[in-house]
Amino acid sequence: MSTTPSLSVSYTSETNAPFTVSLPQSPPTSTDALRQSALSLQDRVNKELTERMEEDNARNGAAINGTDKEEENYGEEVVEED
Repeated sequence: MSTTPSLSVSYTSETNAPFTVSLPQSPPTSTDALRQSALSLQDRVNKELTERMEEDNARNGAAINGTDKEEENYGEEVVEED
């Protein structure tokens, strides 16, 4: 009995509906084909998670509480003036 290989990911959250992304795969002829499939899957997951983050921020009013400023300054030293 043979099954079709696939590349898949599942996500669950307390505040959002779960989702699963699955890409059926033929056996890769090269590691490049597998890499491209993984990048495609990553892109789809990133888009889904970004949507959910925006929904969470809207629901929680995070933009009002400064989350946008934190994200804007991510990785940079911020000196607060008194």
